[in-house]
Amino acid sequence: MAISAVNPDRTLAAIEEVILATKRHSIALFGGTFDPVHFGHLRMALELRQALGFDEMRLLPSHQPRHRQTPGVSSHQRCAMLALGLQGCDELQLDERELLRGGDTYTVDTLEELRAELGPQVSLSFCMGLDSLLSLHRWHRWQRLLELAHLVVVTRPGWQLPEVNEANGNPELAELLLQHRGTLADLHELASGRLVLREQTMLPISATQIRQLLGSGQSPRFLLPATVLQYIEDHQLYTKAVATGDQ
Repeated sequence: MAISAVNPDRTLAAIEEVILATKRHSIALFGGTFDPVHFGHLRMALELRQALGFDEMRLLPSHQPRHRQTPGVSSHQRCAMLALGLQGCDELQLDERELLRGGDTYTVDTLEELRAELGPQVSLSFCMGLDSLLSLHRWHRWQRLLELAHLVVVTRPGWQLPEVNEANGNPELAELLLQHRGTLADLHELASGRLVLREQTMLPISATQIRQLLGSGQSPRFLLPATVLQYIEDHQLYTKAVATGDQ
């Protein structure tokens, strides 16, 4: 009996068909106060979408209580600046739901709302930084988060996850890391439930830095989109603001 040769192109095509068949529509959320939005925010969100293969990347400006807002800068203005920063970039979308909801709002509420809209099959990922991961056990109804979505934790290259265990007083987080660590493939094969670490080089730009420059009468040009800077100048934002923390 003659043995036919294996066609590598056909084999690769078959593998790709299997991958596509198991891949879910994937949506990632990138939250923040964006006070103001800058190139560090935008570049990180774009790289995450491209590197991890998300079908959608939504930027989610968070609601801030009035006593925590930057003086003279409203939630509406933060959202308007973000919309300007996203102009011309079809790969990133604005999701205003937390601002429209108003009042006290929590990540778990947003994820529950999205899951109800999207159904159980869509892969949903919430992107966060290392500081958020290490304080996750203090978030409102944090145990529910992984039932609703994946968590993508962005870290700097070469960073090592610090030891987290019962001995150092963080048994809840230790259990979460033990039970839910996943791979990049999980973000597309499963709808929720995995914690994935993603190394990424970050631009050394902060909203605090921009607010400080503006407050001292200096220009933050080339740190944020020109349209955003024009909006800031037109509305005379941050001119007397005192930066109290990075966003």
